[in-house]
Amino acid sequence: MYSQISSNIWKSYALVLFFVAFIIGLGYVFARVTPFPWILPLAAVIAIAGSIGSYYYSDQIVLSMSNAHPATTEENAHLVNSVEGIAIAAGLPAPRIFVVDDPSPNAFATGRDPKHAVICVTTGLMEKLNRVELEGVIGHEMSHIKDYDIRLMTMVVVLAGTVVLMSDWMLRSMWFGGRRSDSDEEGGMGGILAILAIVLAILAPIAATLIQLSISRKREFLADSEGALLTRYPAGLADALEKISSDDEPLAAANKATAHLYIVSPLKEDGLINSLFSTHPPIEERIRRLRSM
Repeated sequence: MYSQISSNIWKSYALVLFFVAFIIGLGYVFARVTPFPWILPLAAVIAIAGSIGSYYYSDQIVLSMSNAHPATTEENAHLVNSVEGIAIAAGLPAPRIFVVDDPSPNAFATGRDPKHAVICVTTGLMEKLNRVELEGVIGHEMSHIKDYDIRLMTMVVVLAGTVVLMSDWMLRSMWFGGRRSDSDEEGGMGGILAILAIVLAILAPIAATLIQLSISRKREFLADSEGALLTRYPAGLADALEKISSDDEPLAAANKATAHLYIVSPLKEDGLINSLFSTHPPIEERIRRLRSM
């Protein structure tokens, strides 16, 4: 567990450096081939601002995207008691609790560290799961908090989104702004840079998605097992995963940017291609592992 925490902290720093370098690199290439030399300093500003924003404000961005509101003891006493009890078992400060008004059962955790963590659940989760199943889900999300998964997974939402927006904007600037005159005069090198700019702009969103997948998939198995240890009842989480995955209610707040945060992907992923790009490991394998504990 401690090696996982240390790994996640260092990967968070590496992730920021990678995205900053990637966005500045995009800006440099497009500044060379378009008549807009100010793209490079603008890309640098956006990269740095995006990194700072992803660290300090990514949880607020995610909660806003999900239309979440704070839970209250008066309306959500059962949920609040469950979260506080699991936090004590995990040896963590109780995270803030938010609720999404949606009949689809699901949950996620966000924040930058255990002192600034949030657990968010849907009203459907509270209505459709019994106490032990709800505690299983809370234990899973508490494990993400304890292992610092939340910082890494939440920062990806902002940083990957920044890459996608920047690449789209730069590609449009090239289509509609044309090429620089000195780029034309460079001949072959100018053509190579132009091709490189187009390829980078097209592949950037794909690269951001692949990073998103690699970060989220392998962490779910670990959070499942650690969550089961917190509750001392693996069957509770296994039953919860069965109910959540088999529910047909669509999650209105679901989108590709935040799908990897949820305990079960809120997006319907039918077909081979979609399953390959799924943000979560197969639900059947997760349930099988829990029932074998």
